[in-house]
Amino acid sequence: MHPFSYTKAADIDGALDGGRRGGRYIAGGTTLVDLMRENVERPGELIDISALPLHDITGTAGGGLRIGALVSMAAAAAHPKVRAAFPVVAQALELSASPQLRNMATIGGNIMQRTRCTYFRDVRAACNKRRPGSGCAALDGFNRSHAILGASDQCAATHPSDVAVAFAALEAGVRLLGPDGERSLPFADFLLPPGSTPHQEQALRPGELITAVEIPAHPQPLKSGYLKVRDRQSYEFALTSAAVALHVRGGVIRAAKIAAGGVGTVPWKLPAVERHLIGERPSESLWAAAAERAADGARPLRHNGFKTELLKRTVARQLRIVGGRK
Repeated sequence: MHPFSYTKAADIDGALDGGRRGGRYIAGGTTLVDLMRENVERPGELIDISALPLHDITGTAGGGLRIGALVSMAAAAAHPKVRAAFPVVAQALELSASPQLRNMATIGGNIMQRTRCTYFRDVRAACNKRRPGSGCAALDGFNRSHAILGASDQCAATHPSDVAVAFAALEAGVRLLGPDGERSLPFADFLLPPGSTPHQEQALRPGELITAVEIPAHPQPLKSGYLKVRDRQSYEFALTSAAVALHVRGGVIRAAKIAAGGVGTVPWKLPAVERHLIGERPSESLWAAAAERAADGARPLRHNGFKTELLKRTVARQLRIVGGRK
């Protein structure tokens, strides 16, 4: 462990002052502390933001939700408004980590978490995320858990968050506050694919703080759910996952919001699947045909080619589950 300073921010202005100095924000610490122990990250200053007034879940106009950045994963999953309006979010949270971690980890921290790629966490291995320009050991190494969508010749690591997949499907926005004021980013623009700069993982400006995630209103009734496929049922990251939300009216699919996890360098929206569903009547043949588009553009590596078919089957199964509900 390398020396660092620690400050507990009493208010948002104090937190932003620390961020302006280059301090790193910390709340639950379930990711950053681990990375510090492993010498993957070496921040010189930690700014504890856990006392800031960002712990509320409130409704927004038309039936949307605003989830404060410091709401714990457990509290968000159990909240009546989340469970009633967007079950896909509650289910994604409940299938994440362990109960102990869900009690500590925050929504803001969860979407900011860094990859679980073993090469990223092994300081002896080449990793462009950890040390730009050093190379990517995963590309020619053991890459069973890596991305088949959105990878580049610099990085193929997947984003580990489950709830980020639900947020991507629902086209949520991220509220940010920084030295230059407040702004909002679509979730699709917040997390960055690796391209030639895999060390730049979020579209954050220096010193910016996440204040909330906002889920917009969607046409009602909206049926939604999250399906996660993993090697074991307890505390494991996804091989693939599917977040599905469908608006069916008059026996016809009027809106479809779908994203996949475990297969992309960021939570992967599936617009080709969505387009295939709109205007159609739910049926087994429709689910299967739509799911065939889930892996469009996939570029498997040596050990993860199985993810292509697994993704299609996972999307088809979750469409069947959500679309078949009364």
